[in-house]
Amino acid sequence: MGVFVLLPLVLPLTAWPIARLAEQRLHPRAATWLLTVTACALALCSALCLTLLMVVGTAQLPGNPLPDAWSDDEVREAVPYDEVAGQAAIPALLAVLAGCSRVVWRHLRVRRRAERSLAGLPRRTVAVLPDPEPYAYALPGRNRGRVVVSTGMLTRLAARERRALFAHERAHLEGGHHRFLLLVQLAARANPFLRPLRTAVSYTVERWADEEAAGVVRSRQTVARAIGKAALVSRANPVLAGFAAPGPVPRRVAALLGPAPAVHVWPSLFTAVGVAAWTAAAGTMISALSSANSAVTLFLVLKAATPL
Repeated sequence: MGVFVLLPLVLPLTAWPIARLAEQRLHPRAATWLLTVTACALALCSALCLTLLMVVGTAQLPGNPLPDAWSDDEVREAVPYDEVAGQAAIPALLAVLAGCSRVVWRHLRVRRRAERSLAGLPRRTVAVLPDPEPYAYALPGRNRGRVVVSTGMLTRLAARERRALFAHERAHLEGGHHRFLLLVQLAARANPFLRPLRTAVSYTVERWADEEAAGVVRSRQTVARAIGKAALVSRANPVLAGFAAPGPVPRRVAALLGPAPAVHVWPSLFTAVGVAAWTAAAGTMISALSSANSAVTLFLVLKAATPL
């Protein structure tokens, strides 16, 4: 195992440059996929290595249910870092499991709370709530979910801006953006070094929906006005937490007032975003290889030490 078991814990640092550059230089859809896949791969490798270290550390504790041979001196010599890192991995992995469980529980709780607020309304793709408080959000669920909007929000927008708002929220549902957000939140819980990717994806999914809405209404300026007005009049509502976060609105408006991003253009290696993308890819590959090497090594060592 050696140092390879520790590398996946710090290799997420190689993805920091692409987390910033992808949201600026890539199409939002491509950036969302790239950052989410990278975050998930790095998080899985990190969690695997924590698990391997936990097995090593647990074998050293008195009264553990593992075979006694796993704590022999020969095994400890073949598996470096068992004394400190192995036992430190136990509370670390428990913290990861607790954090991920909390994220999933909160996500399900918010969805149930939002669904209860729609009880008694007709099952349609758009739910209009008679509420003077302005808000709008996409509620995922069966049959592609529903767009929920209050009358307070509709009265504050012009007709074309309402169309842009609905197109934006439908893009969230059709793109399954809640899944991307949930995955990067879990990844950030698995390894705190992945938090910049979570922040970046929170922005890119909004930009993705903005661009889809601009394509529907055929006016980037209209979408910019709609999200600007919606952000100005919206108020915090605990029922909507997790569904109505608008992201950095000034940056979104500025992006919509500029030219549309290229859809099928991948940056050259000789650009900053190209170098950052390949650096993140290399870090992910090294993390995967290090995890595999550590897993195979530990399996072979423990198998040899386990009496038949």
